[in-house]
Amino acid sequence: MTSAPVAPATTASVPAQSTYQSRVAEYWNAEENPVNLELGRIDDLYHHHYGVGAADVSVLDEPDPRLRRERITAELHRLEHAQAELLAARLGPLSADDRVFDAGCGRGGGSVVAHLLYGCHADGVTLSAKQAAFANEQARARGIDGKVRYHHRNMLDTGFTSGAYAASWNNESTMYVELDLLFAEHARLLRRGGRYVVITGCYNDTYGQASREVSLINAHYICDIHPRSEYFRAMARNRLVPVHVEDLTEATIPYWELRKEADHLVTGIEDTFLSAYRNGSFQYLLIVADRV
Repeated sequence: MTSAPVAPATTASVPAQSTYQSRVAEYWNAEENPVNLELGRIDDLYHHHYGVGAADVSVLDEPDPRLRRERITAELHRLEHAQAELLAARLGPLSADDRVFDAGCGRGGGSVVAHLLYGCHADGVTLSAKQAAFANEQARARGIDGKVRYHHRNMLDTGFTSGAYAASWNNESTMYVELDLLFAEHARLLRRGGRYVVITGCYNDTYGQASREVSLINAHYICDIHPRSEYFRAMARNRLVPVHVEDLTEATIPYWELRKEADHLVTGIEDTFLSAYRNGSFQYLLIVADRV
């Protein structure tokens, strides 16, 4: 059976935004952070998230300064790509006719990873017109723009067809929106039995309110990190039933330890993340849910 065609790559007007969402869009339209751009230039896969897995710390012993920089950059990119592949592997099984939705797609790496794994259609959505244009150009350069497209739209109100998607996800983008509004849109877009996956940082509310470190991360990224419990409550209210939960906190610490040593990529938030993960107030979670 052939799926419906991919939604158009552009919209006639700017997506409706709150004042806060406009600030987020301005932030990402202006963002030119080397930790995002230098890593992506390695293979033209641009990820706007962190990494998982054991790091090859031998890159820190490279005596040549230029090679050391290149090796650290490549290793951080490898860890970020491993995270993207981990998420994509949880979306399936999918066919080449299926459609998937990448909510908060950034510069588009996650949609490409999903397409390369399954051959599926992918629609990515971002509030940043600059990111959408960049990602569409990358898809054209790869020759996959017939199946992978990016849209300047609001992931809370996409305008896409209800029930048209076999799978959808957020990769470190849920902290920019209200979870009930987000999960309601995912539930609307997913067909019955469709799969939703999220990887996110959340604060551990068994400790009470958000810690000082979490507050600093919020200020750094202009976001609002949610408590862990609210993910499950909001999913339950919106017909998303968790089938797998994985704590990736320990798995992401090596990425942050290595990034802390990357003088050309540090943003000043590395110690805050490491402290928050180690004191237990902040967690890095993978949640897989089915739409019922």
